[in-house]
Amino acid sequence: MAARQVAGGLDDVDQRIVDELRADGRMSMRALAEKLHISRANAYARVQRLEASGVIRGYRADIDPVLAGLGTSAYVTVNLRQSEWRSVREALRTLRGVEHIGLVGGEFDLVLLVRARDNADLRHLILDQIQGMNGIENTHTLLVFEEPVPAGPPPAARAS
Repeated sequence: MAARQVAGGLDDVDQRIVDELRADGRMSMRALAEKLHISRANAYARVQRLEASGVIRGYRADIDPVLAGLGTSAYVTVNLRQSEWRSVREALRTLRGVEHIGLVGGEFDLVLLVRARDNADLRHLILDQIQGMNGIENTHTLLVFEEPVPAGPPPAARAS
């Protein structure tokens, strides 16, 4: 995967658009334009450009994992055979429950955020699926006891 970079970076208005849409991805163009004091046409054109350039990758629901039935989370550090990191990454991307994959430098090669229904589901994901992959040498699991709610207005306040 090649390094990504936006030519020229983001100007102040682009950055404000990104910030607003990060807080409320369902915001209408009209509301966005009014909030930033720009025309709707300008807001629409800028959002289209940010989408086309890949800055805005998509819009998705912010799901509470516990309320969605994924009450057990863990960070999993992975050591792998260096020559197989690309195939391991692609195999991990197919596993349900692997929410984030980070290629890191240091003591480990990968750090994963995984979510499961319960400890038995987590055990199956890590011991059977991840450790059973070709290229994985070993893993270390760090169970997450609590996750703070992300900063920002509560979901009900965003809707108003």
